[in-house]
Amino acid sequence: MSSDPLTKIVFRSRVPASAADVYRWHAQPETFARLQPPWGKAEVIERTGGIEDLGSRFTIRLKIGPFKQDWIAEHIAFETGRMFEDIMISGPFHSWDHTHAFLQDPSDPHSSWLEDRIKYELPLGWLGKYVAGSWTHKRLRRLFAWRHRVTIEAFASPAKIGKDEGSDVPLETH
Repeated sequence: MSSDPLTKIVFRSRVPASAADVYRWHAQPETFARLQPPWGKAEVIERTGGIEDLGSRFTIRLKIGPFKQDWIAEHIAFETGRMFEDIMISGPFHSWDHTHAFLQDPSDPHSSWLEDRIKYELPLGWLGKYVAGSWTHKRLRRLFAWRHRVTIEAFASPAKIGKDEGSDVPLETH
């Protein structure tokens, strides 16, 4: 195991829609709630602005076992139609930086790649990574597989769901 406490993960899936359309869908205020899995215990309790409002924040109340914790995130960057980025101001991680990228397929105007790039550090540095790294990684894989599937299904016709390259489970890279 690396002594570097920072973890970097990339989740990537092909979406049957243009990058601009997928970006616009993510920019809608109700989309974040749609991306919450049914097994998750997370609720948006406050929101100021949207993904293109730098400095806007949203607060999510998480329930992990008998404990509740608020996660406050702030939007710090965006390129209309291409990406937006948020960081955790306070919450369960020591640090969290999440870039949502929408990459147009140059060979198909009706296809793009959704890419979530995450850099995070668990509390307690390398010790936190040693104790909870595998558990956290597994939860994030499941969460982003769900989110990518929901996004793909929002754009796919019923006949295409599960048939497009990359529409099953997002590719994960390190």
